[in-house]
Amino acid sequence: MKKILPLLCLPLFVFAVYFDAGQPISPQSHHAPYAFTNVHVISMETEGVWENYTVITEEDRIVKVGPADEVKIPGDAHVIDSEGKYLMPGLAEMHGHVPPTDPGPTAPSYFNDEYVEHTLFLYVSAGITTVRGMLGYPNQLKLKDKVNNGDLIGPNLYLAGPSFNGNTVSSPAQARERVKQQKEDGWDLLKVHPGLTRPEYDAMAETANEIGIHFGGHVPQEVGIVHAIEMGQLTMDHIDGYVAYLNAFEEQERDQRMAEIIQMTKEAGVWIVPTQALWETIIGAADYHAMKQYDELKYIPDAVKQNYFNFAENPGSSYSTGDPEAQAELRRKLLEEMNEAGVKILMGTDAPQLFSVPGFSIHRELPLMQEANMTNYEIIETGTKNVGEYFAEWDDFGVVAEGQRADLILLNENPLQDLSAIKNHSGVMVQGKWYSRDMIDKKLGEIEAYYAN
Repeated sequence: MKKILPLLCLPLFVFAVYFDAGQPISPQSHHAPYAFTNVHVISMETEGVWENYTVITEEDRIVKVGPADEVKIPGDAHVIDSEGKYLMPGLAEMHGHVPPTDPGPTAPSYFNDEYVEHTLFLYVSAGITTVRGMLGYPNQLKLKDKVNNGDLIGPNLYLAGPSFNGNTVSSPAQARERVKQQKEDGWDLLKVHPGLTRPEYDAMAETANEIGIHFGGHVPQEVGIVHAIEMGQLTMDHIDGYVAYLNAFEEQERDQRMAEIIQMTKEAGVWIVPTQALWETIIGAADYHAMKQYDELKYIPDAVKQNYFNFAENPGSSYSTGDPEAQAELRRKLLEEMNEAGVKILMGTDAPQLFSVPGFSIHRELPLMQEANMTNYEIIETGTKNVGEYFAEWDDFGVVAEGQRADLILLNENPLQDLSAIKNHSGVMVQGKWYSRDMIDKKLGEIEAYYAN
């Protein structure tokens, strides 16, 4: 009997208010140009800082990037005096979740419109301007239109359809039809969960490759990482498939096998979404006492928080194999070696999974990427430039350059020197819409009060 053990997908009414340097602007006026003046630009096209620049956006595009004394500011522009601040591309959550918009009568009571809208806002509040949603629900695609037309404040959404797993697929024929239907419905990619047989997985992969839709996620046990790479799975999320593969070898052989599978990954152009912080939680290697004190837990429903606490009282899952600390070290080494080898890495946390509050969870992930000896530039690259490359067939974004989508974060300090500077931002721009720090803090206060009551 096939069985999938799903992770705890615990995936929040916001007003369409636009701010110019802290002052409200009517929704109709956001199409006027914005000018970030006298700003230090971290373009992510190259490593370094362009000092004292002006960046101008119109509609949802960056239209001018140049030295401040050479750029003429349009007369109708909303000027954001950015002297001494740093402008970088918006970040991405490449393995995130958005709650169901139509959860059904048996869903928990907190699955409501407010929870959906709060979740979307939380991402934006932390500078997450793009989310690749990795578990689709009925009618969820409508959220993209609501965000794009300004009905909701949220990041750019790229959404996987409902999961392919041992409970939703029972034959190769069903797998093929499911792929075609999700492509026809308009989902951006397919989500793979554990539980698929190899024939079912192959039917899914072959059909997806034939009709042109990407697939990514977990690696089913019967499939294995080698075959998943061979079949064209574009992203390996959580790297649990690599851990399962390497655990089959004795320690003296493991380094050689690691080098071989990493080289295969690189040559195939496979992308990795590590989600290190969540996985340390899942396998029992986390500091649960410290996690229970996370300040950001005030932005989620009590029922969700209680689910987190319940897990912390009895940690572990089917993904736990052997000593948790040893498994955490293997994951750290994998990420380090992949980065050193030039494997493509994408930033992701699997929010809002265990203790991973949307947006805020990025700051729990960054230190673990540093522990894998990634530089600050390399880490930021996984959430900006690399994401733009991954989504190149959809749109142009991920760097600060003319013609790119206007997804930006204005920081008070240089994140290339200290990644914690990303927390201390002055505002976030998504698709050319500006949300000041004052506006964001006000809305976060409203969300906190909503769940406190």
